[in-house]
Amino acid sequence: MSNKTLTVASAILAASLALSACTKSNNNEASPSASTSPSATASASASDSVSHTYGNFPSVNFDLGSTRHVPYTQITKENVNDLGIVWTADFKAIDSTIANGNQSFPIVQDGVMYVSTSKNNVFAFDAVSGKVIWQWKPDEAFKENTKNLYIVSNRGVVVAEGKVYMLLLDNRVVSIDAKTGKTVNTTVIADAVDGVTVDNGYYETAAPVYYNGNIYIGSSGGDNGVRGFVMAYKASDLSPAWDAPFWTVPPKGQDWLKNNKFNGGGTVWCPVTIDEETGMMYFGTGNPAPDMYGEDRPGANPYTDSVVALDSKTGKLIWANQEVSHDLWDYDAASTPMLIKAQVNGAERKLVVHGGKSGEWFAWDAVTGETFYNAVAFSKIDHPEPTKEGVLIYPGVWGGQNYAPETYDPESNYVLIPGIESPSFVTGYDGKPEEVTAFGTTVGETPAGIVPYGTVTAIDMNTGKIAYQNKTDHEMRGGFVSTATGLAFYGELNGKIRAIEIKTGKIVWEFQADGDNIMAPPAIFTQDDKAYMAITTGGKKPKVLVFALGGDKTQGTSSEEIQHGIENGGH
Repeated sequence: MSNKTLTVASAILAASLALSACTKSNNNEASPSASTSPSATASASASDSVSHTYGNFPSVNFDLGSTRHVPYTQITKENVNDLGIVWTADFKAIDSTIANGNQSFPIVQDGVMYVSTSKNNVFAFDAVSGKVIWQWKPDEAFKENTKNLYIVSNRGVVVAEGKVYMLLLDNRVVSIDAKTGKTVNTTVIADAVDGVTVDNGYYETAAPVYYNGNIYIGSSGGDNGVRGFVMAYKASDLSPAWDAPFWTVPPKGQDWLKNNKFNGGGTVWCPVTIDEETGMMYFGTGNPAPDMYGEDRPGANPYTDSVVALDSKTGKLIWANQEVSHDLWDYDAASTPMLIKAQVNGAERKLVVHGGKSGEWFAWDAVTGETFYNAVAFSKIDHPEPTKEGVLIYPGVWGGQNYAPETYDPESNYVLIPGIESPSFVTGYDGKPEEVTAFGTTVGETPAGIVPYGTVTAIDMNTGKIAYQNKTDHEMRGGFVSTATGLAFYGELNGKIRAIEIKTGKIVWEFQADGDNIMAPPAIFTQDDKAYMAITTGGKKPKVLVFALGGDKTQGTSSEEIQHGIENGGH
């Protein structure tokens, strides 16, 4: 994606909203300013025209192919150790009502960074100074609708047509004016997709994707027994762009759900990928329901635990490939597939590649779905059928590869996979069939002495074989961004941020963030030919941190409380 030069209006913040740059704990941290508006905090009182050159990070996974590979060259292995913090924003200092946890993928468009928080606040920051331009907060109805939800994360927004689009936990789509932070439009998903309500078990955590005038969405809730779908809306007015949603499983009472009291699962809880050349879209689907109990759902249970290709204009099926048949282990094909042009056996191929929670990685022809690489194991795999006494399954219910995204580096021809080695102790259901829950079983305590960790796995696309695999200190719940200079950046659950040389896997830089954990990938952008890296931290100290060459190199302190559980792996 090329840089572009624009003349922009640089907002001078109103006094009540100004966040002056100050130093806290030797880091440049934006000073807090709370908003009490139920919809938006506007900030511009005057403007001046300044010409800047931008290299954006415009979508949740950088490009529509979801490669998370940026063309920027300013940060190299020779100078990466000069990276330091240039500003941070503490969400709870800005607004004490912000919920714990953060899994937001930052995006940057023309000098403005847009970051969401748990429970659907959105902030627009000056991407270089860290000043808050506006804050958007959900309405009172949202608070009532979501008061009983235990998963409250949000993984980002998309900016297009002068608006910021977000999916709300209570199953609405909202558009926000990108300059003012005021609500433009809101639509209730259930108006076009029957039954999509919190009461029925649905909720929304993923970032939407914009393409060719449409907003594409999926949903969460597979562990609640809902019916998975994807849907398209017109970005202009949030009216339906398709005649009907694409449902990933049949209606309850039909086909393999004939004797099932649940709606089949197969939710699409990560963003979709788009092929701009063909108009095809790709997405991964979650587990069937009941989750770990298969007696009432015979057969393979299509299209759960699958990667599915549709026509983005119509929502019609083109192909689908299943990664786990008749899943009994919660092995969603959850993460966003990548669309890449790679060298395979010496010839260029356009492929869709994907790693699942099963610990296996796949590559298919993007147009036909023909398999190129099948079930390449990147973790320990051992998943016997659950019994009454209980079994230990690998890699466990958190992954394999959870929602954390991969990246592809065309120079090395390597795909990098963020892995999790965290086995689970699963007990088979031992009750009356009519009383089984949507989750279908119990996940108990892992035996003492087993310490979860993460992995960075490099797949050589020419051969489909593992080039190297590095063990990380903690589980890889964040994911990657890679650069044209052969570096990949990622964060770990203990707040450690690292850069590796992609070709060798060698760690060339690391920084301890001052926050509870990292469960989202970095974004890299440029302004006036200077490169910046942004990343969010979660837990009890949700923040956004921005790095640049020449920044403050003072290390933070790792949280002693590595958080496992719902915030880590939840949909």
